[in-house]
Amino acid sequence: MKRYLCSIIIGMVVILSIGTYYVKVASSASSLPKYTFKTLEGSDKELDPVIINASLQKGSNFYEPLTIESNITTYASERSYLENLTGRQNQQIETLVKEHRSFMRGKDSISSIYEDDDFLAYARVNSEYTKSGNMDAEFDIGLLEKKDEEETSFQIELPNQGRIMNADVRDVQLVHSKLQVLTMNDVNSNNEKQTKEVHLYTIDVANKKVLSDKTLVSETFTYPDQVDFQMPIDVAPSQPNNMVFISVNKGVNHEDGFEEKLKESKLLSYNYETEKLETVKKGSLSLDMARSGYADGKNLYSVEMKSGKYRIKTFDLSSQTLTNNTELDIAANKKEQDFAAIKNGRVYFLLGNEVDQDVLTNKPAKLLIADIKTGKTLYKGETVINKKNSKSFELIIDDLEIK
Repeated sequence: MKRYLCSIIIGMVVILSIGTYYVKVASSASSLPKYTFKTLEGSDKELDPVIINASLQKGSNFYEPLTIESNITTYASERSYLENLTGRQNQQIETLVKEHRSFMRGKDSISSIYEDDDFLAYARVNSEYTKSGNMDAEFDIGLLEKKDEEETSFQIELPNQGRIMNADVRDVQLVHSKLQVLTMNDVNSNNEKQTKEVHLYTIDVANKKVLSDKTLVSETFTYPDQVDFQMPIDVAPSQPNNMVFISVNKGVNHEDGFEEKLKESKLLSYNYETEKLETVKKGSLSLDMARSGYADGKNLYSVEMKSGKYRIKTFDLSSQTLTNNTELDIAANKKEQDFAAIKNGRVYFLLGNEVDQDVLTNKPAKLLIADIKTGKTLYKGETVINKKNSKSFELIIDDLEIK
């Protein structure tokens, strides 16, 4: 009886401790300001898919992460212990986990996912260094046939892994029943030179083997020279896509940072169907648009500032021509933080705090939602705070996400 009584007392103490913790958390969170968007133009229903990850700061003494989702502010201290432990996941990953929980277990990188009406595929490189200093790397491959929920999963050695220092999966496609895995690799040159490569691995899932290892791009350089590969942000990274762009940026490292050699930088396109790697002609698409743009498989989009105005540009991937260049109805300021997202046929453009000589000016965040084709404003608003004594707080925006 004493044993059971002891267990009951311990359980009550734990419950009371947890309860006290959440009461304190709720009390603390309730004293913090809540941010919402005041509608200046358009319908506030346009805010439903908008997620803004940010933080609230007050000098160097206070810091609290928060999320504004569907125009509702939630602080990290208001979330459950498990939510804070795992952190926020990519919205598409969360959706896939709900729909295919068993297959998605342990899979958290959206660039490693491919999905169409019939299949859900996954490819990741797992690696570790052995005691001898060599890298031991393997592909972690998964394929789900949606119709009958049949799963295939296996691990297979990464080809030529003895010369690879790091391999980062950047795109996965299923072409003619074969898995195409695009990676960016750092290569061990065994001297002062450094080498970076873009590889395309073709994997036969049915027979669980790598059919080919194709080097699309290879650049070797010696410090202070530097080469960097970049790709536009994929609007729907898990969906079928026939073409990818790779920008090859060459430059020199100085004390003041990286200085690009524009004449030596180039833009490449690769077509999975035709297996053709081509250099995009200069003038048809700028390197900046490829590096900071957003791709959806058919078009490449970018938001750029020109002549004191923000403009949304559309580049047709098949014809490789600029098809749209529309001005956005929002005041431009080079010092303001800016975030963009493309989804649902809309461009979402967010302006955050103004940064002047590394000092933040506490101004309302501004949000514009416009039609991607016409540039017509569907929504315009700015943040307001529900507490009068909140001027000493600073809202620092981290990123913009759309459901």
